[in-house]
Amino acid sequence: MNQITLGWREWLSLPELGIACIKAKIDTGARTSALHTFELNTFREDDKTKVRFYIHPFQGDLNTVKLCVADLLDERNVTDSGGHTELRPVITTPICLGGITKNIEITLTNRENMKFRMLLGRTAMTDQFLVNPGQSYLCGNMNTKTDTTRKNT
Repeated sequence: MNQITLGWREWLSLPELGIACIKAKIDTGARTSALHTFELNTFREDDKTKVRFYIHPFQGDLNTVKLCVADLLDERNVTDSGGHTELRPVITTPICLGGITKNIEITLTNRENMKFRMLLGRTAMTDQFLVNPGQSYLCGNMNTKTDTTRKNT
């Protein structure tokens, strides 16, 4: 099987959430992937539990806001690198990275004080990806913000 080599940070997309590009830290030390969210609410629709949340998809830009809705898969206790445990909602959604599209589980949490809006954990990388920690953006550099986001007024 051919594997794609990733740098320690990469641009990826979350098409079902309407996020054309988001910078992710590629973190083999983290088991689970995490996405920055705020104003997160669960609700019922068509006999399914869903989660509605907002994100700031671009680092350092608090004016660009994206509303996302996804099916709630689970809620799990996740221990962060500081040893703090938090009950987080979990969703499943496809990511597109390096020409590969695959469904992954992502926990939702407030990462406002973190440098990266998304963390790609090792369970999302099995079999298809290798990581070169001395490189960045080996799958391309997305420098433009796209029209899939809206400006918060």
